[in-house]
Order: sequence, then C-alpha cells, then structure tokens
Amino acid sequence: MRITQEADYAVRIIDCLAASGARMDARSVSEKTGVTLRFTLKIFRKLGQAGIVRSFKGVQGGYELVRSPKEINLRQVIEAVDGPININRCMTGSLPCALLEDTRLCYYHTVFNELSKTIQDKLEGVTFRDEDRHT
Repeated sequence: MRITQEADYAVRIIDCLAASGARMDARSVSEKTGVTLRFTLKIFRKLGQAGIVRSFKGVQGGYELVRSPKEINLRQVIEAVDGPININRCMTGSLPCALLEDTRLCYYHTVFNELSKTIQDKLEGVTFRDEDRHT
C-alpha cells in the first residue's frame, strides 16, 4: 500500500484548515501548503464530496471544515481521495483470491486483512486537533 501524492496533499490541506481555525480561500490554502491551486481545488472537491469540508461562494467565500479537527482523522482524509485502504488488491473484493476460490482458506488473505485493519485503525487514531499535530 502506498499513499498517493494527492492523499498527502489532502492531509496538508486539512491540516492547514485545522491550524487556521477559520474559513480560507483556495488560493491562500494553495500558497500555505505548496500545492498548486488547480490541484487544491480538485482535492477540495473530493473532500467536499466526502463531507469533510464545505465550500462557500462569493467575496467571503472559501472552505472550512464541516466538523471540528478532533473529529477528522487521517483515514477519512486519505480514503476521501484514494479510496479504501487495503494492503493488497485481493482485499478489495473486486478480484478473486489468486490462491484459492474460498478466501477464508487463503493464509495470505488473512494476513493481508489483518495488516490492512491495523493500518486503518492507526490512521483512525490520528486526528487534526492541535495536540495531535504538535506532539
């Protein structure tokens, strides 16, 4: 499993909004995070669809977090742009197990499932509240 550059940028964008504690326009977020404006807007669209941020139009427009930073975790942000976190493609359910028809009998399927769950749990435990970001 590898976190994409887009997911890395999404984490930076959410961290920027969490640190500001206020609504920010996309250009300011782009400048603070070093993510191009075009890519920032693309990521904001996905984060909005996932219910993590909301957008406002007009002169006082911009983006803000839907929930408090302590209620948003790394897993939510990463999955908003990359999709479900799985250590191996056989975990997605879209492909049959390469070793056995019955995935319950596949030793590696079980190992990959446990690893994926451990990673998911760890990412859920990291939020964007101040105490987490600066320890």
